[in-house]
Amino acid sequence: MRDRTGSTNQAVLVGLDFGETGYAESLAEAKQLASSAGVDALTVVKGRRQRPDPALFAGSGKVDEIAEAVALTQSPVTIFNHELTPSQERNLEKRLSCRVVDRTSLILDIFAQRARSHEGKVQVELAQLEHLSTRLVRGWTHLERQKGGIGLRGPGESQLETDRRLLGKRVKALKEKLTRMQAQRAVQRRARERARVYSVSLVGYTNAGKSTLFNRLTHAGVRAVDQLFATLDTTTRRVPTNDSRTSVVLSDTVGFIRDLPHTLVAAFRATLEETVHADLLMHVVDASSPDRDAQIEAVNSVLTEIGADAIPQVLLMNKIDLTQLPPRVERDEYGKVARIWISAESGSGLDAVRQALEEFASAALPLARDRRPTAA
Repeated sequence: MRDRTGSTNQAVLVGLDFGETGYAESLAEAKQLASSAGVDALTVVKGRRQRPDPALFAGSGKVDEIAEAVALTQSPVTIFNHELTPSQERNLEKRLSCRVVDRTSLILDIFAQRARSHEGKVQVELAQLEHLSTRLVRGWTHLERQKGGIGLRGPGESQLETDRRLLGKRVKALKEKLTRMQAQRAVQRRARERARVYSVSLVGYTNAGKSTLFNRLTHAGVRAVDQLFATLDTTTRRVPTNDSRTSVVLSDTVGFIRDLPHTLVAAFRATLEETVHADLLMHVVDASSPDRDAQIEAVNSVLTEIGADAIPQVLLMNKIDLTQLPPRVERDEYGKVARIWISAESGSGLDAVRQALEEFASAALPLARDRRPTAA
């Protein structure tokens, strides 16, 4: 099997059109993903197909075209903006004579680079190992049956069986760690509930501006850069309010993306539980993106998957400084805030966001506001 441990900063990018909407946006996003991983896409190979080829994903002629691009650019890696099966990945590597990385592996690589907290690193390693487990297939050169392997293998156990057993043990240990961290989060949430604290989570498509908004509202110093998945670790801070009797905490969460691999959703479930148990979701949208409707749908799809679709939600239409739109507030038929047009970068419209937070918190925590000392 080809060595997968080497690193590179140049690649050929492949994006095929299967007739689905948003192809151009998806390809642009793939370029951003590659850039966020520190990879320069030297050339992009496009094509149209009705369905993926079972063996090579792309047709044989298209694979020859990709091979020509690889030879011309001397790229040591080819990135597919699609999810490949293990057999497709192996077959492509043989035909292209270079490493082949699919969309899931690329996102995992970005996550591995960006994780900072202990919990984030555990979650990333778990996702990587669970993805790797699907790549442990027959075809490695060292899979001949062994007898009495030194220190590790049992009688007659193949290298493949050893790899699977060791990987399984590591996955089990990581899941136990996450379970303990999950329990710690539950204790923190119960403490907030007893203190009558209103919990709000920022959610949204990656690079929608959540961290910039989080810093503006909480005066925190969370890393906010123009990159996909700049934030992986959930950060929670108290939001200053005009009413001292209203206590609001805000959580900045990992950004979502279309076709987010299920292994990542599962691995980050402990972190995303801050979203599941929130009293309110503030869904940050890049109002300047022509693909914003599809991005909103992608976020809502993940929220449904993690069981957070029933939580009240306010849309924050961010980056109005790029659209020349004025800040404004839109309410639903019940008079509740539904959408707010803002610019987290310039601060325009953020007073309306703070007012909305106080409004929702006041309505949800009437006992906290109306509690008065009882006369003896």
